[in-house]
Parts: sequence; structure tokens; C-alpha cells
Amino acid sequence: MSESGHSQPGMYGQGRRRRRRRGERDAGPPGQNLSGPSRDREYQPRERRVTLCDLLTCAFVGFLFKAKPSQNAPVSGAPVLEKPIMLMKARDDGGKLGTPPDAAAQPSGPGPSKMEREGQRPTQPVYQIQNRGMGASASSSAVDPMVGQSKLLPPEKMKHSIKLVDDQMNWCDSAMEYLRDQTDMLVVGVIGLQGSGKSTIMSLLSANSPEEDQRGYVFRAQTPEIKERGGNQSIGIDFFITQERVIFLDTQPMLSPSILDHLINNDRKLPPEYNLPHTYVEMQSLQIAAFLFTVCHVVIVVQDWFTDLNLYRFLQTAEMLKPSTPSASHDSTGSSGNDDGAEYYPHIVFLQNKAKRDDFCPKNLKNMYMVVDKLMAHSHLKYKGTLSMLDCNLFPGLEQDYLATEVNMFLLPMQENDGEDNLTKAGTGTYPLFSLLPGYRGHPAFSTMVSKLRSQILAMPRCQLSHTILTEKNWFHYAARIWDGVKKSSALSEYSRLLC
Repeated sequence: MSESGHSQPGMYGQGRRRRRRRGERDAGPPGQNLSGPSRDREYQPRERRVTLCDLLTCAFVGFLFKAKPSQNAPVSGAPVLEKPIMLMKARDDGGKLGTPPDAAAQPSGPGPSKMEREGQRPTQPVYQIQNRGMGASASSSAVDPMVGQSKLLPPEKMKHSIKLVDDQMNWCDSAMEYLRDQTDMLVVGVIGLQGSGKSTIMSLLSANSPEEDQRGYVFRAQTPEIKERGGNQSIGIDFFITQERVIFLDTQPMLSPSILDHLINNDRKLPPEYNLPHTYVEMQSLQIAAFLFTVCHVVIVVQDWFTDLNLYRFLQTAEMLKPSTPSASHDSTGSSGNDDGAEYYPHIVFLQNKAKRDDFCPKNLKNMYMVVDKLMAHSHLKYKGTLSMLDCNLFPGLEQDYLATEVNMFLLPMQENDGEDNLTKAGTGTYPLFSLLPGYRGHPAFSTMVSKLRSQILAMPRCQLSHTILTEKNWFHYAARIWDGVKKSSALSEYSRLLC
């Protein structure tokens, strides 16, 4: 600006205005360039770069304006110009956020739109499982997310056992709702005499621990009142399945005197094919044992003393009356397993309950093994080779070859009521320290023994129950058919006539 206050032409042009903004703060005489030659050399490339960007921007805008009228013209470059438009249309059809409603609502053909055909799409895992469960109907109809989520829910957990066979020896269908269409399962049954502890052992193997109150066990045990009058708690067959898909079947006592007493004193009418009450009780026991030998992977034989020879005769009779395994021709589905002529037999575990300290002596244990091996020598039941007390490290001082023929036998001591109540003190000596120590027990704690037994039972081989691979639901129908066949078995009828 001059001394008169008027601006001079050419002093505040574009280049001058940039130099004044970026130059030194102390102002010199008007019209003098204070930046110097070095400032001019440094500034010139910046001025050229800005000008080049402006030129490129103008060239790009001009190219777009020239190319826009060629959309409707049939020139050779038309497909290249339509490519960005196609991309934008694909984004509109996807129904994403920010899409105009008019563009999203345009139909692509004479039929319904893509969103109307597919409906609301859930997450990918639910969609796959829903398609697999619904079959062909899933592709033609909309997939409901709630139905898909219900298939991912874990199986319903049972809180107590339910009836599989009632007191009238009739089959019950209430267990069907707890079963699934999967083949990885294990079926464990139990038989034994009255008061031997079958229900308690099955509860400890399935869902309860020794520290819990027995009144909360899944299989109800004998109450003190029932024990006083010599009665039995279980009647028929009880069913329970765990979250690990292990099915436990608890049964009424074999050859029960309390059931016989109930039949005699209450004048209960017997079926026409049975004339005497004791014959009916024995035939009931044989029906249950033969049924378990057909539908179970593992059958536990519980005894509270060693040993009752009549029980072994009973097992051999039930094995003789066991229904034959149905051939593969009866079932049209599933993969064929064994040959048509092969017969299925379960694994048998002899459980010595309420064992004493002397029973855990290696010499006595070896003698018990030898007796069981001799009694079951001619049986087809798998009574040895699948369960071992030596593998549980219960006898660390014994060698593996100490028991030449190790049968499936396990010993459980008397259940401890309150920790150290059943432990014998070391005795009253002159040293008070020794009197406070527990006495020699001769075996691990009851809870430890139950844990070892559970591990051995769950690790047993799961062979096929028939010539067809069965799911849980198929097993239920198979067991119902076997039970109906056992009740109508001609072999049992002939055996009952021999008893009469």
C-alpha cells in the first residue's frame, strides 16, 4: 500500500499474496521482495505442483462430462462405463443401510423379489442346522430363526428317574421325550438281590455324589421304614439318562421275597399262565434279566456278600432264555454291523458291595476271581477282560500278572456316613498322639472307589446292540419290541410250565 493509502496494481497478486503470507514478519519498503532468491527457488516447485493438481482435476472432470452422454449411445466403450453403475445396483439390491427405498423395492423379474423368497435369514450355523433338520421343506419355505435356535439347545436335563416298565410290567412311553437322534450312547443296567444297594450305586454312577443326601438321589433307595419291614423300594424298571448320553436302567430286586409276600397277602390275581405266586415272581425276574441282556451294553450284578450260587444259576438261566438278536432284514435303515448269524451278548460286571477290609486282601481277591471264573466258564456273557481293579492303581504293590484271569469284578467298601465315623482309632496307648490317628482301613475312601468304578464303567466298549446301528430313539423302539417279545416268549412259557 502506498503512502496515500491507495493500492498499487501488481503488488497484491496471487504470487505476492502467498509470499507476504509466508515471508518475514518485519515489513520493508513497498514493492520490495524480502524473500530473496533462495525463497523464490524454494517456492517455485510448490507453485508448479498446485497448478498440476488443478490441471489433473479439471481434466478428470472434463473426462466425466464427456463420457456421460455416451451411456445411451451404442459405442464400443459402453460396457466399461456401465460397470460402476452395475456395482451400485448390486449394493442397492442387497438391502444395506443407506439404500433408497425406491431402488430397493424395484422387482428384478415377474416373480417375487429375492428378499420375499428367502425371508428373514438367521445366522449361518442356525441356517445350516435348520436345513439339515427340515429336509426339503427348508429350501421352499422361510426359515424361522427360533426353530433353528431350538435345535441348538442342549438336551433337557433329568432331575429324577422315570418309569420305563411299571409295576404291572407294562411298557411306558414317557422316556421318549428325553432321547435324541444320535448314536453315541451307553446303556447300563443293574440286577441284584433285595437290599444289595442297586439303586444307591446307580445314583452314584449317574448324577449324585456320596456327600449328598440319599433322599435326593435320582433313583430312590430304601428308607429306614422300608428296611424295617423288609420291603423293596424299586418296582419294575426305572429310566434315567445323563447329559453325557448314558442311559441307566434300575430294576426291581431279583427273586424278591417282599414282592412274593405282597402277592400272597393281597390276593393279587395272577396271569392265567401262572398258577403259583413264586413261579410268577421268578418269571418276572427272568424277563427283566433277559431284557437287560439284550438291550444293554453293560449289566452290573450287585452282591452284598460273596457269594450266592443261586444267583449264578439264575444268570445262566436268563442267558439261556435271552431273545436272539434280530437279523438285519428286520430293519431297513442304518448300516449293517455283524453277520446275520452273530449273537449279541453284553459285558457283565460283578460288583461286590459293602465289602469288608479282609476282602481287599490280595490273596482273598485272587480267590474270588478264581471262583467267578470257574462259575462263568461256559457262559457267552463277556465277564472278563474289560474292567480291572489293578489298572485303577488300587493295589500299587501288585504286579500286572498277579491275577492271571482277571474277571470283571469290583469291590466297594461300606459307605462312610460322616467322614471318620467308621474309622477305627489306633487305640488308647501311652502316646496320645497315636490315639488321634485313624486306624488302618485297608482300602481307599468310598468316594475314591466310586470315582474309579465310574471311570471304568464309562470307558467300556460300546458294541452294537443289534445288526443295525441304533440311535437313542431307535434304541427305545427296539427295547419296546424286545420287551413285548420277552413277555410273549414261548421259551419262558415252556420254562414256567416246567417249574409248575
